Amino acid sequence: MNHITLTAAKIAEMVNGKLVGSPDRTISSVSGIRDAQSDQLSFIGNKKYQHQLESTKAGVVLVCPDLADAPAVDRSLIVCDNVDYAFAKVIAVFAEEPPKWPVGVHPSAVVSPEAKLGQGVSINANAVIEAGAEIGDGTVIGAGCYIGHDVKIGAGSLLYPNVTVMYRCVIGRKAVIHPGVVIGGDGFGFIPTKQGLVKVPQTGIVQIDDDVEIGANTTIDRARFGKTWIKSNVKIDNQVMVAHNVVIGESSILVAQCGIAGSAELGRGVILAAKSGVNGHITLGDGVQVAGTSGVVKSLPAGAIALGTPAESQREFMARHTLPSRFEKLSAKVEALRKEIAELKASK
Repeated sequence: MNHITLTAAKIAEMVNGKLVGSPDRTISSVSGIRDAQSDQLSFIGNKKYQHQLESTKAGVVLVCPDLADAPAVDRSLIVCDNVDYAFAKVIAVFAEEPPKWPVGVHPSAVVSPEAKLGQGVSINANAVIEAGAEIGDGTVIGAGCYIGHDVKIGAGSLLYPNVTVMYRCVIGRKAVIHPGVVIGGDGFGFIPTKQGLVKVPQTGIVQIDDDVEIGANTTIDRARFGKTWIKSNVKIDNQVMVAHNVVIGESSILVAQCGIAGSAELGRGVILAAKSGVNGHITLGDGVQVAGTSGVVKSLPAGAIALGTPAESQREFMARHTLPSRFEKLSAKVEALRKEIAELKASK
């Protein structure tokens, strides 16, 4: 267990924030705003949650600039430009040490003599490493993982239990891959014929670049030819589906249960919210944001924000969404004018 205490003044210095209240108040852990106690730190990143600041017991609270004038009663406030980032820095101080993975090969693991293992590698129970696979220095292969023929995994990567990486796929340095992920399963390709559906060979690979994190039970299909490509620093949530020959640009975010159809290409910094979908063979430019449950059916330019199904711009979405209420108001005005005209005619 960590036994660390920090003063409000020290935290303010750490996160480059402005301290309001006592600099000497100390905390020993972090918690959510509703559950936090007097010796804990919490945060509020939006002014609409100001009421929680009035009821919380937290001793120190990181707040957004909109709450800079909030009363610091029985607590210290630290005003931050980016509250989420500041809170993450504080969490890192109090986080428990991650588990220590034993270096070496567990007796129950099956490692081909034709596989290459770097220095300090950890191969855990019941893992299988096929011939031609190369595992970089310091990489951890969790219990029950399957690493296929000729797979390459870079140094410092972490594969949690029961990850499957199929033959010839490539994973870069410092990747974090959570339980149940399948990388390199066949893309979904079939041709209808008079005799039935004929499978299209999926001959490509999946390439995952450095510093990528992939959430539990996500699937990334191998390419029909060439590669399905997840570029550096991409962060993928749980239960995401990435189809064959998809390209995901650097630092993009794919949130839970979204899906991307074959040969779609996403630019740098794209955000797909939960349960959104992207049609195949289209392009989303750099910085595109797609709202939750939206379905994108055509290419979008850089910086576009898309909502709804089929996805459309914010202006289009709001115009269509508010049309019924606007129509009701217009109808009411027309009815009022009709009555007024009738009354004028009757008075003549």
